[in-house]
Amino acid sequence: MTTSPHEQAPAQPQPEAPGGHPQRWLILGVLCLAVLTVVLDNTVLNVAIPSLTRELGAATSDIQWMINAYSLVQSGLLLTAGSAADRYGRKKMLAAGLALFGVGSLVAGLADSTGQLIAARAGMGVGGALLMTTVLAVAIQIFTPEEQPKAIGIWAAVNSLGFAAGPLLGGFMLNHFWWGAIFLINIPVAVLALVAVVVLVPESKNPQGDRPDLLGAVLSTIGMAALVYAIISGPEHGWTSGRVLLTAAVAVVVLAAFAYWESRIPYPMIDMHFFRNRRFTGAVSGGVLITFGMGGSLFLLTQHMQFVLGYEPLEAGLRTAPLALMIVALNFTGVAAKWAARLGTPLAIGLGMAVMAGGLAAIATMASGGYAGTLLGLVLIGTGAAVASPAMSHAIMSAIPPEKAGVGGGINGTVAEFGTGLGVAVLGALLNSRFAALIPVAATSLPAALAAAGSAEEKAEITDAFSSGLETSLLVGALAVLLGGLVAGALLRRAERGDTA
Repeated sequence: MTTSPHEQAPAQPQPEAPGGHPQRWLILGVLCLAVLTVVLDNTVLNVAIPSLTRELGAATSDIQWMINAYSLVQSGLLLTAGSAADRYGRKKMLAAGLALFGVGSLVAGLADSTGQLIAARAGMGVGGALLMTTVLAVAIQIFTPEEQPKAIGIWAAVNSLGFAAGPLLGGFMLNHFWWGAIFLINIPVAVLALVAVVVLVPESKNPQGDRPDLLGAVLSTIGMAALVYAIISGPEHGWTSGRVLLTAAVAVVVLAAFAYWESRIPYPMIDMHFFRNRRFTGAVSGGVLITFGMGGSLFLLTQHMQFVLGYEPLEAGLRTAPLALMIVALNFTGVAAKWAARLGTPLAIGLGMAVMAGGLAAIATMASGGYAGTLLGLVLIGTGAAVASPAMSHAIMSAIPPEKAGVGGGINGTVAEFGTGLGVAVLGALLNSRFAALIPVAATSLPAALAAAGSAEEKAEITDAFSSGLETSLLVGALAVLLGGLVAGALLRRAERGDTA
């Protein structure tokens, strides 16, 4: 007779030294190096679009697939990659991810056609999924519970640094080399990290050795990829278009089948009982809303800096850098972890997201007056994110048994991908709809509208319309982040009270 996983004796994590792994901080540096290469590739390609269009003859649809192939494959495989890491070994999956990412970068850098580049980006997405899930899982295994918040804070800071540095690095490389160099630069980093992983990182996996959930892996991959594709293609094709509605319907049906299957089998990839845990649901719901507001708002802000304020891509990247620098400074010094420990997780997340919402509101209401208002907003966002984001990730990981740490990393990555994609799509659509309603010419984008304008007065009116649309979208993003803080804080507070009782 087969017993459910809730009736089995709980699996014990592999023992570490009483104070954690003796080389844990060096290992964390290696893990962060691996993460940095993956995060950089989420944004570095955006600045190379003009070069790719010119040198490869890439059409608009080709450019979209070059960007989306990476995120679609990565987001679709995050849960499966985390489950595989738990079963077969996190060190093995981490090394495999680095190898795949390095090979994909080599193919991408030497590609001489759009098809080759799209295929290479998809391969890099597979490696990225393995890396993003195993890094958090390994960190949880090698650090003591007391040190985990600081370690996760450093991991979150590296994520933010990679996000901000992508356009800067891409702009620098394109000023000195051809477009393929933005991929080839990944190779020495991947090789160095791979050697360090083989030498330093200890192996860990689920001692139970659950049977592989092959159907669950297929359903989660198809469902998440369809969901992300529907979100990405919604603004371009229209939310009511047949393509988007069909893809969204496939996502809903497949993910519902995945949830049903996971609740029925004795060896689920994701235990559906996690969602009855208030700590888990609070952290996940808050994570979706925080990335919704952050991802969408920063996407719009970079457009405002380039199209309205007239900054070049490199200059726009430099001017958004204070956000990442605040996160890096507060997390690398351990200040954010100390604040979170004093406040407690619920209050740290609630206050951090309230400060972030204030930063977004400051940019919305003060950006038109120059860079000073934007700088203030970026500093507030960075301060709030430095406290709230690591606390949110730690809440997710601590709500999941250590033997399922790989799946926890997959859930954490899925939340970030889903929230960011949804934020870019929804806030971008809100900006476009308000912009189209206010401009005096028929156009679907700011550059097209400015090109169609017949006078300086019309151009000024078009720019004002874009700023108005940006303000509305940023305020919606601020409201989403504030709501996320309230929801997550309330659920986590109730979970703590329940634990105490």
